Amino acid sequence: MPNKINIQQMTDEVLGSIAQSGEKKTLLLHSCCAPCSSYVLEYLTKYFEITDMFYNPNIYPPQEFEKRSAELERLIGSMPLDNPVHFLPCEYNEQEFYDAVKGLEALGEGSERCFACFRLRLEKAAAYAKEHGFDYFTTTLSISPYKNAQALYDISKEISEKYGVAFLPSDFKKKNGYKRSIELSHEYDLYRQDYCGCVFSKKEADHRKQQKEQDNG
Repeated sequence: MPNKINIQQMTDEVLGSIAQSGEKKTLLLHSCCAPCSSYVLEYLTKYFEITDMFYNPNIYPPQEFEKRSAELERLIGSMPLDNPVHFLPCEYNEQEFYDAVKGLEALGEGSERCFACFRLRLEKAAAYAKEHGFDYFTTTLSISPYKNAQALYDISKEISEKYGVAFLPSDFKKKNGYKRSIELSHEYDLYRQDYCGCVFSKKEADHRKQQKEQDNG
């Protein structure tokens, strides 16, 4: 069994090297929502000029996609940040998600279905980062305690090699990142969704809620 990778240590090494060089680097940050982005932006803008990409074709329904996109844009305009952050909204095309998870629909949250969704969004981020000359790319997804940081690392590493663009290793839930994201969500009165995003996770969340109501009834 291989030793577990200390992802936060790797992040610290990259950020320490950037700080020591005194150079301002550019980062393409894939963001899933405003609450998850809040701490990540606070944490990383001292090191990077960030372009925050909202590419999430998994989100269901379309109104939820628009709500989360608008909330992220509002957050970026509200937070005092060390370096510029540019909001990059992407067009909503749910078919891209359904194509990516075809055959995996029946699997539960945290399964290979989610890994396929990670890959879809990270590929988009890496391709954009390569095309536009960014120094690094990464994603906010690892801040969630429900997301597999090791899987995100492995997928990002593979995609980084495929596209020839560096990725910033991340497990943003470390250093109380998730706790801080909740604090910032309250501070900026952010909309916090009660399911990950896709139609399958919504059904699972609705089922859990219904079960809880029955148990309490």
